[in-house]
Amino acid sequence: MVTKFNKFFIITLLCLFSLLSCKIDLPGMFGSNDLDKRLKEKDNFVFLTDADRSLNFGDEFSFMVIADTHIEGGNAFGLEKIKDVIDASIGGGADEVKFAIICGDITQYCEEESVKKFIEIADSLPVPFYPVIGNHDVYQGNWPNWKKFIGSTCYRVDGDSATLFILDSATGFFGEEQLNWLEKELKTAKGRVFTFSHSNLFTKSPLEQQQFTYTSERAHLLSILKGRCDAMFWGHSHRRNLETIGGIEYITLEDFKSKSIYCIVKVTKTGITWEFKKI
Repeated sequence: MVTKFNKFFIITLLCLFSLLSCKIDLPGMFGSNDLDKRLKEKDNFVFLTDADRSLNFGDEFSFMVIADTHIEGGNAFGLEKIKDVIDASIGGGADEVKFAIICGDITQYCEEESVKKFIEIADSLPVPFYPVIGNHDVYQGNWPNWKKFIGSTCYRVDGDSATLFILDSATGFFGEEQLNWLEKELKTAKGRVFTFSHSNLFTKSPLEQQQFTYTSERAHLLSILKGRCDAMFWGHSHRRNLETIGGIEYITLEDFKSKSIYCIVKVTKTGITWEFKKI
């Protein structure tokens, strides 16, 4: 006979296994609730230039999305190889990659060496590389390193035929201030709209790790994006998951660190397609 205690014990073990399997930094989880401080830096652009935030995409183009590189000790786990993919696309019309996005957990602990490694790789690319902050990027009290070398964690990028929104969900929620900002900014978005964050809203199984637990915020975000966004991309769970809700594609990517997976999104006059590839 399964008692309530046994059920609780089993669920606790499963949760601990999920946390340990993802190499979660437990002290960091309980010491990184500084979303308000991060949002105060919304207009602080250290890494991205004005030119990076205003691009000409053209009517047809492609872009690259990756997630969860967990750079540690200067080891980028092959992230440098995306340059070859981007270089090979140049001159390919709609297949030409115009920018890349990394959906959070760029570093393992956001130590200075690893942040600088990301910037070194980004500077080597012929296109902008837009960073999204993840939970690991605020662990160990290292958010100041992101602030010093990268800056804003919530921003938009305007193009002639598309608008990008980067959101901060590193602490597992967005907050009213950020969602109000998104709703206001969407009113002036041009062309196709793509949104990027880290903590995923959807999983395939209730046993999968999922930091985003505020169902009211989830509903609020879905209502804000409905009819105004083409696709939203996440990382965090290290597992691929595709959901279509209200005509919007919600795409969760595998982690790049262990699987070397990236997603190429192709935008044409007739629609949007995507393909997952391995370095």
